[in-house]
Amino acid sequence: MLRLRSRLAVSAALASLTFAAAATAQRLLVNVTGKWTFSVVTENGTGTPAVTLKQTGETLTGTYESRMLGPRDLEGTVKGDSIRFVLKGGEVALAFMGVIDSPTTMRGLVDFAGQGGATFTAKKAE
Repeated sequence: MLRLRSRLAVSAALASLTFAAAATAQRLLVNVTGKWTFSVVTENGTGTPAVTLKQTGETLTGTYESRMLGPRDLEGTVKGDSIRFVLKGGEVALAFMGVIDSPTTMRGLVDFAGQGGATFTAKKAE
């Protein structure tokens, strides 16, 4: 009887670990490739740039286009549910750091090269 309880406890523990590993793997499989609509909230107002992302493994490339900054290339990384990218070129250096909440939403912070910051939310357009 004791041996049966031990086996059942081990089986339950293994099943729990398998479920947790599957949930983690599912979270890691999110690919952010596509068109996104961002909402960037600063103390001076809100902007809604269009962002196109291409994810290859953990590498991220794409474009960012807003009324204030025009079109800019971007590059960054996706690791698990974390996303980070920087805009290339231009006078204002922006770094985005956030969390991928689902395959179609993300949120985070924007750093203006140490000269202030903002928050962002994003929704996948396609």
